[in-house]
Amino acid sequence: MNQQRRFPHTLISVTEARRFVLGALSDVPTPSREEIAVMVSELATNALRHGETAFTVCVEQTPHTVRIEVTDGGQGRPAVRSPGPSEPSGRGLRIVESLSDTWGVTSDGGAGKTVWFTLAVPNNVTEPLCESG
Repeated sequence: MNQQRRFPHTLISVTEARRFVLGALSDVPTPSREEIAVMVSELATNALRHGETAFTVCVEQTPHTVRIEVTDGGQGRPAVRSPGPSEPSGRGLRIVESLSDTWGVTSDGGAGKTVWFTLAVPNNVTEPLCESG
């Protein structure tokens, strides 16, 4: 399953991007949904703050994995920072790094980039721990 949506360069777009992704992943278990929501919020906020453009969110789901991509038209390449305790921002990519299984940045060398992450998600089907019989 793949879904994609473009969001304007407005603050409400962060909330709308999070809702879009969670709506697309309605069958993902709650703990994974909460992690995904945090990571989408961080990447969408970065797209607004640093990309300074509208952005696109792409959701790809397989039976055991979710991949989210946030693409903006801004210049530069994101960098993982280590902000001090009194700095109010700069932790977004650290959060994505911590919560995701893999993440990265792709760019074609021009303006714009895609920041993505993957997360393994458990199957919602409950399987018995042992066979009876």
